[in-house]
Amino acid sequence: MGVMIILVGFGLAVTILVAASKLPEKSLKAAAGLLALVILVGSIVASSVRHIDSDEVGIVVKNIGTRSLQGGAYIAVNGEQGVQADVLAPGWHFWFWPIIYEVQEVPLTEVPSGQIAIIDAKDGLPLPAGQVIAPEWKADDFKQMLDARYFLTTGKGVRGTQASVLTPGKYRLNTALFKVKMVPVTEVLQGEVAVLKANFGTPPTMTVSGVAGLLESTGGDDPAADRLMLAREGEMGIRHATLPPGKYPINTDAYTVVEVWTTQMIAHYSASASAPAPITPPPTAAGQKAAQTEEREITVRTSDGFTFPVDVRIEYIVEPKNAPVVVAKLGDDEGERFRNALNSAVRAIFRNNAESVRALDYVQQRSHQEQQSLTMLAKQMERFGVTVTAVRIGDIGDEKTLGNLLKTQTDREIAKQELLTFQEQQKAAEQKRQLSRATQEAEEEKRLATAAYAAKIAEETKKQKITEAMAEAEAITIRAKAQSDAYKLIADQIGKSNAALIEVLKIVGERNIQIAPRVMVTGSGAANGSTTALIGTMLDTMMSREEPPARPVSGLERQP
Repeated sequence: MGVMIILVGFGLAVTILVAASKLPEKSLKAAAGLLALVILVGSIVASSVRHIDSDEVGIVVKNIGTRSLQGGAYIAVNGEQGVQADVLAPGWHFWFWPIIYEVQEVPLTEVPSGQIAIIDAKDGLPLPAGQVIAPEWKADDFKQMLDARYFLTTGKGVRGTQASVLTPGKYRLNTALFKVKMVPVTEVLQGEVAVLKANFGTPPTMTVSGVAGLLESTGGDDPAADRLMLAREGEMGIRHATLPPGKYPINTDAYTVVEVWTTQMIAHYSASASAPAPITPPPTAAGQKAAQTEEREITVRTSDGFTFPVDVRIEYIVEPKNAPVVVAKLGDDEGERFRNALNSAVRAIFRNNAESVRALDYVQQRSHQEQQSLTMLAKQMERFGVTVTAVRIGDIGDEKTLGNLLKTQTDREIAKQELLTFQEQQKAAEQKRQLSRATQEAEEEKRLATAAYAAKIAEETKKQKITEAMAEAEAITIRAKAQSDAYKLIADQIGKSNAALIEVLKIVGERNIQIAPRVMVTGSGAANGSTTALIGTMLDTMMSREEPPARPVSGLERQP
C-alpha cells in the first residue's frame, strides 16, 4: 500500500511538472513545481502511515536494517532485521516506510467458550535438557508473558509448547511468535476423578508407601514393591492430587489426563461369559447403576477331589485419593493391566481357599467362603489402590459336577428330617399326655378347693343360724316373761277373767277376726257363759281361715 501511494504521488508530481513546462509565465511554473514537490513529499509521508482497526493487531517486519538476528533468534527485540517483537495497537501509526517496513494486519486471537488455546512459542530460550514442554508461567506474570518483548527478555520465555494455556477471551498476540491451537476444555464427569500425568517439570520427589501415601506398606515378600513416586506441582510424573468433577483448562499436550471411575464397580465371573466383555460405562450421575465387567467363571478343586465352577461377583471401588496409585501401577481402571491384576488375584484366592475344604463343606459354608475371600482379596488389591467392598458367591457347581454328591446329601438330609419329625411327634404326644394329666389334676384340685370352700361356708352358715336361733329364743323368753309379768299385774287389778277377755280382744283386733256371737249353754253363771260363747265363736273363725303365721305365745295363752 505504501509503495502504491508513493507511485501515485510521484506520477502526479511528474504530470504537474510536465504540464508546468508549457506555461508561459515563470511564476506559474514555480508554483507548479512547488505543488509537485509537496505532492511528492506528501505521498512519501503518507506511505509511512498505518491504521490498525480495533479488532486487529499489527505485526511489523523490518526488511532493511543494519543488524541481523543472532543465535538462531526469530523475533527481533532490539530493532534487528526481521519480525519485530512489538506489535501495533488499534489506531494510526507513522514512519513505517515502505520497503523498509512491512505491517501485517491480523485479527485478534479469540478463544471461544468451551475451548482453550495451547500456545507454541517460535522463539525464546531453549528447552531444558530432558524437557519437551516449557514450564508454566507464574500467575502474576501471565499477562506480561503474552507480550512478546517481555517474553523474550525479562520473562525469559522458553521456546516450544507452553504449559500455560489461554482461556476463553480475546488476546492481542504477536502471532509471528505465538502460534495457538484450539482444543476443548477437559470435563470430568460425575462419578469420576481426573489423574494428571505431567509431561514436564523436575523429577518427582514424593515417595509414598501403601495406598496414596496414607497407609503403611501392605506387606508381602518385598515391602519396597509397594512404594512408588508421585509428583507435586511443578514436578514431572503422576500428580498426587486429583481433579473432582468439573471443567478444567488443561493443556493436553503438557498433561496426560486419565479419568478414573469412583462409582461402585462389579466384576462378574460366570459361565455365561465366554470371553472378557468391555466395561459398561456408568451413567453421568454418580450413585446410580454400577458399571460391570463380565469374566469367565472360576473353577475350583476341593480337598476331596471335586472340581466345579463357582459363580462370583466382586464389588469394588477406587476412592479419589487412591486414583493416582491405580494409574501409577495399572495405567487406568479399565485397561488390560487392571483386568489382569484383578482376575489373577480373584482366581488365585478362590482356588487356594477351596483346596483346604471338602466339596460339601464348601457348598454349606458359602458365607464363610465369602468373608474369607473378601478379607484376602481386599488386602491384595489394596496394594493397587483398589478397595474391595464385597464378595458374593452365586451358584456353586452344577448337575454334572456335584449332582450325585448333592443328591446323596439331600437323601441324607431328608432321612434326618424324617427322624427329627418322628422324634418331634413323640415329644409332642408325650407333652400332650402330660398336658392332659396336668389338666385333670388341675380340675380335681379345683373341685377339692370348691368343696372345701363350700364346707367352710356351710360351717359358717351353721354357726350363724345357731347364733340367730339362740338370740331369737332369748328374745322370746324375754318377751314372754315381760307379758307374763304384765298379765299378772292386770289380773291382780281387774281379775283373771277380765284380763283374759282383754287379751282375747287384742287378738281379735290384731287378726281382724269376724265375731258371730253364739250362746253356749253351760252350767255356770252368765258371765262365764258369755265368755265361753265368745271364745267358741273365735275358735270357729280361726278354724275356718288359713292358719296364720306363727307368732310368739303370750303368757295368757299358756294358761290351762
